[in-house]
Amino acid sequence: MRIGHGYDVHAFAEGRKLVLGGVDVPHSKGLMGHSDADVLAHAVCDALLGAAALGDIGGHFPDTDPAYKGADSLLLLKAVVKLLKDKGYRVVNVDSTVIAQKPKLAPFIGQMRQNLAEAMGLQLDEVSVKATTEEHLGFTGREEGISAHALCLIEKE
Repeated sequence: MRIGHGYDVHAFAEGRKLVLGGVDVPHSKGLMGHSDADVLAHAVCDALLGAAALGDIGGHFPDTDPAYKGADSLLLLKAVVKLLKDKGYRVVNVDSTVIAQKPKLAPFIGQMRQNLAEAMGLQLDEVSVKATTEEHLGFTGREEGISAHALCLIEKE
């Protein structure tokens, strides 16, 4: 068994959708990024890649590659899971936290969990998504962006 930790952050940007865990979350701004900038899915990808010592999301899906412009991050997550499977690993579980002052994410957590579970081929009770604020501290507290952390457990099949 191996554990991994992933972290990602994106700044808010005008004129973009806010996508978190594959859910279009209503908000006045989206997140800046080459792909859909799904900070939650990116953190999960990095946790999985890190657990298997396979680098990070930027190494596999570089923002300099036009093929990933506007990419659906759940498809990137599926590709990461396939890469792990090809290396003989399976995902056991994922625990994640989204840090955002606004918008409030509680109404969307269930769908985020479902989307991530489906992308990884896991049961719903094997995927946790939590959300918190930073009590107006730091860049997330000032509503400049959103960050996410993810932890995972993988095992050899």
